[in-house]
Amino acid sequence: MNKLLFIKFSILIAFLSTSLLISADKKLAQTGFQFLSVSSDARAGAMGDAMTTIFGQSKSLFFNPAGMSRQNSFIDVSLSQNQWIAGINHNAISVSSAPSNGKYGVFGISFMHVDYGEIQGTMVWDNTQGFIDTEIIKPSALALGLGYAKSLSNKFSVGGQIKTASQYLGKNVVPESDTTQSVVKNIADAVAFDFGTIYETGWKGFSFGMSVRNFSQETKFHTEGFQLPLTFTIGTSMNIMEFLSPKSSFHQLILSVDALHPRSYSERINIGIEYRMIDLINIRTGYLFNYDEQNITAGFGVQKHVGPIFISVDYAYTPFGVFDNVQRLSINLSLY
Repeated sequence: MNKLLFIKFSILIAFLSTSLLISADKKLAQTGFQFLSVSSDARAGAMGDAMTTIFGQSKSLFFNPAGMSRQNSFIDVSLSQNQWIAGINHNAISVSSAPSNGKYGVFGISFMHVDYGEIQGTMVWDNTQGFIDTEIIKPSALALGLGYAKSLSNKFSVGGQIKTASQYLGKNVVPESDTTQSVVKNIADAVAFDFGTIYETGWKGFSFGMSVRNFSQETKFHTEGFQLPLTFTIGTSMNIMEFLSPKSSFHQLILSVDALHPRSYSERINIGIEYRMIDLINIRTGYLFNYDEQNITAGFGVQKHVGPIFISVDYAYTPFGVFDNVQRLSINLSLY
């Protein structure tokens, strides 16, 4: 890819992203299952979730399944915990395997679980308060996915995932007639699809790609239907260090930019930067444009080869405006 084409592509991405942010009408409360839009991975959280063109092995299932395609370890396992706002615990596990050194592609499994804590249930009642307390409600949500990715050439990768998602929001009393009532469990589930591509140009580490996440039919709680948080993302990334010190193999400075078109909000831009030193220490930061309470993100990570095992530990910190600060912790193990 020559420099002129790169410049034209970069200008196009910047123009489209800026135009979308300026012209888009704000969309709110358009979807349910919003837990599918929240990431638990600490590396991603520190980089502002700008992960569309970042090859992240099994963790790529939560961003762009095509990012698994370059995995060269036999098995990769990632465990992440996200202490989300309002005391919500958002946890994720992903596992991927590349048998025969990726000859047949990379297979992966993702699991996401959300614990919303405890909520005191109430019910309308004919008393001075107008209600009575019922049972303690323990809402929860989970998603389980099966993914596949493959490099079709030394530059082009594709990937996809099929997943099932469900959410439990407690029980409530529903009147069936003037004299009878029934207790209904508020449970909804849906099948969704993720897919994406990444193209590596071979010039200065420059890559671009796209992903579509949470593509599904409408689901509903009891009688109320809603859509899942469908999100279309285009992204680009490159190694800035190849401009500053082309011959250095001890340092990397990755710049990643994603432009998002979500169903449930107006368009957004995520920017992430990762500095890696001697394949041991990572320092990260990011910025989120057009978010209500989030903007700056930060974090760090350490990694080490121990025999045939590669271990990395990552941490991310995100100020969240009027809410509590969000902290993420991830542990990743790869067996070669």
